[in-house]
Amino acid sequence: MPTDPHLLFEQWFALAKESEVNDANAVALATADPAGQPSVRMVLLKGHDERGFVFYTNLDSRKGGELIGNPRAALLFHWKSLRRQIRIEGAVEAVSEAEADAYFATRSRDSQLGAWASDQSRPLDARSTFEARYEEIRARFSGTDVPRPPRWSGFRVLPERIEFWLDREHRLHERRLFVRSATGWTEGLLYP
Repeated sequence: MPTDPHLLFEQWFALAKESEVNDANAVALATADPAGQPSVRMVLLKGHDERGFVFYTNLDSRKGGELIGNPRAALLFHWKSLRRQIRIEGAVEAVSEAEADAYFATRSRDSQLGAWASDQSRPLDARSTFEARYEEIRARFSGTDVPRPPRWSGFRVLPERIEFWLDREHRLHERRLFVRSATGWTEGLLYP
């Protein structure tokens, strides 16, 4: 097995993309506000490399506000069909403007328009209000490219700990833990 957690992630992620019916890149994102109140929700992983794991959101959303106020997070991939999960913990940084622009340009036009129309995580009086805003935005950008909204960007989780969990019979699971130090990654096992 690889001793580089990023290489091992690549292998497991490739298996998940082959076997998972929907959204192999779906990951639970746990954040906490500055007072320590936790919150968790599903997001979609949109990039990963040796620097970290990237997802995008409205910066004014609950998760955006929590990440700005307390820039630490945990991710959990759970691929039930593979009987595997990966836990990632670390600091969080904003992606560059160029990265956010490049990813936003790959989204479908309807998703781009939706990013402009939505006040993500804010109270909504009626679905019709959002639909009307969407139609206004669609008319506003008719015939032109849709630019990235100013309050829409991404975050990168900079991994400090990555745990690979493999289900075994009788709860005799296999757990490999990688911890980043100043000189690189150290590896060890955890009891199930």
